Amino acid sequence: MQNKTMLSGYDLDVYGLDNGQFYLIHIPAMTCIALSLVSAILVLTFSFKSQNIKTFFSWTKSERFVVYLALCDGLFNICHTLDHGHIVLTRNHVYPPALCQFYAFMLAEFITAQTLLVNIAAINAFVLIFFRKHIYFGKYDWKLLLWTFGLPGICSTVAGVAGQLGPNGAFCFLDGVTARISNIVLTTGSMCLILTTNTVLYALTWCRITSEAKRLESTLGGASASVKASHRAARNMFLFLTAFFVQWWALAVNGIWFLFAVPPVVLFQIVTTFSNIGGVLNLLVYLVIRHRRRTLAPAETSKAATKSTNVNNDTP
Repeated sequence: MQNKTMLSGYDLDVYGLDNGQFYLIHIPAMTCIALSLVSAILVLTFSFKSQNIKTFFSWTKSERFVVYLALCDGLFNICHTLDHGHIVLTRNHVYPPALCQFYAFMLAEFITAQTLLVNIAAINAFVLIFFRKHIYFGKYDWKLLLWTFGLPGICSTVAGVAGQLGPNGAFCFLDGVTARISNIVLTTGSMCLILTTNTVLYALTWCRITSEAKRLESTLGGASASVKASHRAARNMFLFLTAFFVQWWALAVNGIWFLFAVPPVVLFQIVTTFSNIGGVLNLLVYLVIRHRRRTLAPAETSKAATKSTNVNNDTP
């Protein structure tokens, strides 16, 4: 077979058509996407039913992060469903090219936004435990939203103008021909960097929480309410890191493998499965946080009742 000059991702064969793996790639991916979309909708529904939407910006950071991640997952899943569905129905790349570029833009926007959100969660937990400071995200979280959604929007626009968005053989994202270097840097490199950074930050945070809790138990008989609240917030942030790792580890491994050899098809199928279950993982995070809050409320009510009969005040 002679090699042909490839000018864009449209010159690539549609992945899986030549080896019978086509439906084994797209059907599981679309199933995971559907489950993720339903999960994202449930998170948003439960969140706004359990609390007043008008007081959203007074919710805890963990509760607001859950909502932001659910929005990322939901919009990502809608675009990715249309993307995969188009390819399955036509058994071809997405046409016209502008539509493929739109899908690619949306995927890049919300994948990157999710990545930045989880990274900020790790940084927030680290700063909270090591420096006892709360990172201020601005009124209505404008600093957080500008960073997590504005920066990816600018980068995705630049990538589109530079001709880096298009089909990669399996779906629309970074063009499989013109964006090979960009894919290594922006996908494999950045994902590995974020995963490593988040893991290191939270490993340090967890060590500090553990050592601090032991020290306070031995010297004071228990941690103060403020310290317990900080530990609780950090542990909630850890849930986002865990979910992020589960969702994207396979993509990072696949990218590293691709630097040295063509990854096996089974690894690509694992990537399409794990990378599309973000909404399900976010739902699990939401349920754990909600459970912790419910189990904590009776204890805090009991303590408040005890304190009301005691004239001594807690040391701040």
